[in-house]
Amino acid sequence: MADLVSLARTPRPGGSPAATALGCLLFAASAARVAAGAVSPPTDPKAAAVAERVMQALGGEAAWNATRYLRFDFAVDRGGKTLMRRAHTWDKWTGRYRVEGMDKDGREVVIVMNINTREGSATVGGAPVAAAQLNKMLETGYAWWVNDTYWLLMPYKMRDAGVILAYAGQDKKGAEAWDKVQLSFDGVGLTPKDRYWAYVNAKTGLVDRWEFVLNGEKTAPTPFEWKGWKTYGSIRLADERVSPKDGTRIFFPVLDTPTSVPDDTFAPATRKP
Repeated sequence: MADLVSLARTPRPGGSPAATALGCLLFAASAARVAAGAVSPPTDPKAAAVAERVMQALGGEAAWNATRYLRFDFAVDRGGKTLMRRAHTWDKWTGRYRVEGMDKDGREVVIVMNINTREGSATVGGAPVAAAQLNKMLETGYAWWVNDTYWLLMPYKMRDAGVILAYAGQDKKGAEAWDKVQLSFDGVGLTPKDRYWAYVNAKTGLVDRWEFVLNGEKTAPTPFEWKGWKTYGSIRLADERVSPKDGTRIFFPVLDTPTSVPDDTFAPATRKP
């Protein structure tokens, strides 16, 4: 998480060239199993109870599992200027995934792959990626998925396998109160030394803020406020994250849970005509 947008669940560079260039607000999710069904019970019962309350406030586990498609754009804004934007379509049930964005040279990148098998195809600037470079592009696509979905979906992933929860007390401000839950990781994901703290509103059960320290660094946690909670289908999502320090925004200008997507969405990426 060095400058502005790093790469996956923890804002730390480690994936795509574009993310590394932007620096430190994109992270490489330590628990990269957003769609995973396995659950690892945390050792802290009080933290587990808060995580369960969060899931219920979001619509419940059954509603989350029944949500098949996610369509969203992930964007980073600083000083009123959009620094990057990526368009994602994800079939949670099968792992099919499509992402469109720009590389560090300003060329359009399209990656179509299966998150579960890590197989797929890609184009850069409209031209198919050579076989020798395809694996690297698929790794980039996977890292983009890890990063961008974690920014969007962390509250749904608090009880993923390998996630260790600890209750870190209650934070109060006036009449408002938040239960603070620390998330650390048991050797899972791209950056398992990352740590997060979720601030769960004691009244609503929703995450109002998170803070993180990446890769075990000895630094003060980086905070972002979660804003714009709305209902999409049968689940709830927040469409904006704002830094109280410098106003940097991670936001989702397109956000939807469609019941279907066009047939060609997950067709292999091929040369533009």
